[in-house]
Amino acid sequence: MSSGLSETAAGREHLGWLLYESGPEVAEHSVLLLPGALCSAAFYDDLIAEPSLRRASIRFVATTLPGFGGTEPLDDVSTENYARVAGTLAADLGCNAVVGHSLGGNVALEMVASSGFKGPVVLLSPRLSREDESKFPPALDVLSRVLGHLPYSLMLRLIGPAMKSSLPPARRDALIADLRNNDPRFLRRQTRGYLAYLDRHGSLASRLGDADVPTRIVFGERDDVAITDDERNVLAEYPHVTILEIANAGHFTLNEQPGQIAELLLDALGSQSLQ
Repeated sequence: MSSGLSETAAGREHLGWLLYESGPEVAEHSVLLLPGALCSAAFYDDLIAEPSLRRASIRFVATTLPGFGGTEPLDDVSTENYARVAGTLAADLGCNAVVGHSLGGNVALEMVASSGFKGPVVLLSPRLSREDESKFPPALDVLSRVLGHLPYSLMLRLIGPAMKSSLPPARRDALIADLRNNDPRFLRRQTRGYLAYLDRHGSLASRLGDADVPTRIVFGERDDVAITDDERNVLAEYPHVTILEIANAGHFTLNEQPGQIAELLLDALGSQSLQ
């Protein structure tokens, strides 16, 4: 399949999730790709196009979290429910690894913490607590309590200039249009549920570590999402968890430095093969 996975292929639905599949039908590994909030499967095109991955025996299943990118939302938009259904998807499709970006990273985290997925997982800019989150989602949530969905409508209008330096120039316009293809009313509901998820669990560090799943946690050096020193110290006690920083990248490491993310994924899959 071409590198423009979600642009050139017809997706199919399973459990209410729109899926785009690429790679050999019979492969050594199958990897579920979960994008972040506002994003669709198209954000994984740069990663899937990496030559090192195209040479490997890997089948990819890229999806859009229901409700984002113009898709139909689930009735229950809690992170725990996304993880439950994603775990079923992985089992049904034979996926033995997951890459999750941003919100998709938290969904993947919940898959290993509560749904029994055994990984490995590569988590790109997940949030382990409210402290890790950038200032924008909480601010939008507070404003929306007075102004309804209007702050989210304004955010979608301004997202182009805000994201200009974080996306590859050749695909920037298409990806920004993709980000704008979201319902502000759904974003209001989903953001509130996501923040409530962080509040329910406090810090997710020990919960992730206790799942005993090979995990690589990745942040860009310019990322506005971070990890606290306390969370680093907790995760340092778990030999199966590795935290990495990608130079010359912000929040969208999968688009800014796809080659490095590809190597991390190959390393994770190689480690799995040795177990």
